[in-house]
Amino acid sequence: MEWLLDPLSASFVQRALVGGSLVAVVCAVVGTWVVVRGMAFLGDAMSHGLLPGIAVAALLGGNLLVGAALSAAATAAGVSAITRNRRVSQDTAIGLLFVIMLSTGVIIVSASGSFAVDLTGTLFGDVLAVETDDIQVLAAVGLVVLAAAAVFHRAFLAAAFNPQKAASLGLWPRLTHLVLLGLVTLAVAASFQVVGTLLVFGLLIAPPAAALVWGKSVRTVMVLGSLIGVASVAAGLWISWYASTAAGATIALVSALSYFASALIRGALHRFRGTGPAAAVARAAAEPAPEPSLEMDTRPRAPHHA
Repeated sequence: MEWLLDPLSASFVQRALVGGSLVAVVCAVVGTWVVVRGMAFLGDAMSHGLLPGIAVAALLGGNLLVGAALSAAATAAGVSAITRNRRVSQDTAIGLLFVIMLSTGVIIVSASGSFAVDLTGTLFGDVLAVETDDIQVLAAVGLVVLAAAAVFHRAFLAAAFNPQKAASLGLWPRLTHLVLLGLVTLAVAASFQVVGTLLVFGLLIAPPAAALVWGKSVRTVMVLGSLIGVASVAAGLWISWYASTAAGATIALVSALSYFASALIRGALHRFRGTGPAAAVARAAAEPAPEPSLEMDTRPRAPHHA
């Protein structure tokens, strides 16, 4: 057992585990809605869209977290503005903002020769450099995200699966979408210092996707996604300790592989229990179809316009 616990003897690994776990929980809660609503591409664009704000904040000596949040918010606002033109799809708007923000960030970075080293940390993160102050910020962000997710859960659920009903119930689907964009912005901006702008997308999407294989409700997916994310952080740190690999990249890789592991295990259990596709077809032919349930239906849907 000593070989298993030996990495925790280092204080920087302990801080990395705590900070990474907080990021995993925040990303899992927000990422569940991103996956369910089919907003993965937007999450990817926002994670890359952090670069201009981070670059400007670094050059001006400002707070990197504030710069990242402003840049991500600008990306989300740009997507919403472009999609007001019904001739432009949301995917097209996201692609345009993706290129604009990433290119702008690279141009700003390239204009400052002394910024090359910081660029690597920005893109790939440095989870082993997490300090106590970073953990406090992540904890505060986590509380805000959890509180908002609880308060707006019903509105998020209705807007995700039945926008028309949400509007008829007075749940303000447009406002709900803006709140969700705000939570995505907060999660991405708070997480980039741990796993970097290129790798935060892994924790935002992979654990909820892996949990979606097992969960039958949004809340279940959030809980399972959080557990899978925390496990990915712990496993990634442990592997990087003994394999001498980049900790952030290893965490992201383990997180992404968790989906494939979940899918393979689920498929194997279906075959072993005789609940595979053939058995499902036979049962469907013999039994009447159940009434659809808003809460139980967690399949990803096409993205909704703001």
